[in-house]
Parts: sequence; C-alpha cells; structure tokens
Amino acid sequence: MLNRDNFTGPWAGLPVAWTDDDRFDEPVYRADVARCCETGVPGVYTGGTSGEFYAMEFDEFQAVARATVEECRARQTPAMIGCSSTYTLGAQRRAEFAARIGADAIQVAIPFWMEVGPKQIEAFFRDVSRASGDLPLSIYETTRCKVTLSLEQHRGLHGLLPNYLMVKANGGTLGASEDGCRALSEFVSVFVGESLWEQLRPCGARGGCSSLVYWNPRVCLSLWRAVEQGDWESVRQQTEPVSRLFAFLHDEFGQTGYTDTAFDRLGGLASGFLQTSLRSRGPYVSVSPADVEKLRAWYAAEFPGMLI
Repeated sequence: MLNRDNFTGPWAGLPVAWTDDDRFDEPVYRADVARCCETGVPGVYTGGTSGEFYAMEFDEFQAVARATVEECRARQTPAMIGCSSTYTLGAQRRAEFAARIGADAIQVAIPFWMEVGPKQIEAFFRDVSRASGDLPLSIYETTRCKVTLSLEQHRGLHGLLPNYLMVKANGGTLGASEDGCRALSEFVSVFVGESLWEQLRPCGARGGCSSLVYWNPRVCLSLWRAVEQGDWESVRQQTEPVSRLFAFLHDEFGQTGYTDTAFDRLGGLASGFLQTSLRSRGPYVSVSPADVEKLRAWYAAEFPGMLI
C-alpha cells in the first residue's frame, strides 16, 4: 500500500504507443512499461498529459490502464492511473475501473474545459475518491485547469480525504514555489519536475512524474539518488548536461508546436530506451524520424551518457 513514506522518487509517466492507423499498440506499450519496471523505477504512471488522457475513448483508457497495471504487477512495481476528465462522472468511471483492476493509486486534475468554482472542487475530489474505493490519491495541479488551489484548499481536501497523499505541482502552482512546497510537504508528498529537484528537495519535494527517467533511467535514477543524499555538488554536476538538453530542445523544437507527449516520445526514442511510436494523436503535432536523428546526434556529441 502506498503511503507518504514510499510514494516518492521519479515515477515514469509514459506516453502511449499508437499504430500507424491510430490504434493502441498494446505489445509495444507493454514492452515499454515492462522495461521501465525492470530498471527499478519507483513506479509507473499513465493517463497524464504525456499519456494523452484527453485524446482517448473510455474503451482505450481501459485497455491502456489494464496493460499498465498487469505489467507492473508482474514485476512488483506500483502503478498509478490518471483518471482526469472534463466532468465528474467521466473521472468517476475511470477511477472505479482503475480500482477494479488493481491500480495502486489514481491521479486526477480539476476538470478543465469550463472553470470549476471553489465549492465544486471539494465535491469533485470527494466523489472521484469514493468511486476509487479511496485509493491513494494524487492531485495533478496545473494552470491548464484554469484554477489553482490555495494552501487552505489543499488542507481542506486532505482533511476530507486522508488518502490524498501526493500533489504533482507544475509551474504556476503552489507546490512549485519554495514556500508553497515547504507548506504542502507538511501533509502531502510534493512531486515536481526534474529541473526543480535541486531547488525544492530542501523544501520537502519527494519526487516527480518523470520523462527523464524513461529517456535514460540510469541518468535519472543516479540524479535522484544524489538529490536524496543531499550531495548537492553531484546534483549540480549531473544537472548541468540535463539543463543543456532542455535548452537544446527549447531552442531547436520550441516553435514546432510539439506538446508534452511529442517531446517525451522524442527524448525516449532518441536515447534508444523507448520503443513507442512517433505518433501523437491529432490534431496535435507528431515528431518526425529526422527530429529523432537530430536529437540522437546531439546526445552523441553533447551528452553521450543519454544513449542506451
């Protein structure tokens, strides 16, 4: 059972593999999940932005969630299923299914199409949590949801839902700041992006829903060990090429219209770790084979440790 002590580290937030005719490529996806588990990642997560929860039908969600849980269970790795939706019943159905197939946790964002008022936020998370049988809950907090939660709202949700164990804090939200991370860490685990680990681990951050960990698990897990040990000189040394990598991606591909899932496919395919598809679901832009070769060449010249 996940708790605040073991809900930590860089969880692999995998993209979903699609075939050329835009169907779920289950064998390839299962192989990616299995390979992540075998590297010793603390957990595997799907159904977030990289997992394109916003671009799949319920039957596809069921197939992806089932594949994730089964591959993780076979390797004794926790699985968290993202259950976000634009409406309460949609999130409830996903949460109920995740619980039925044996997921270890769910992650849910505030519905994002129309702005949700403060009075509805508490009811939303309560209803979805109940549908999951009160599985360990992670809140996916992002400004894409049009509203962000105050410290008082986070405290209120934790008081209502003791199974609220983790918040995935993205830029512009409370947990992505030093004071906010410190305050939230008193009662939930705060997950932030790899670029914030050095800054926010001293403020209580406990991990992240990571892409770097499936671009190259060796690189990411080594960085996380240094962060946990407080070896800040090693953290700075290991972070420097990662920062250059992110800068290269921004400069080279920032104007392409790529979404999160496109960048994450690009990083993992160029390193040689992922087998997933290049395809992102339309109308969103997919990366090209030439993009993968360009990044692979940069890895070879500037960050050879990223190559598998």
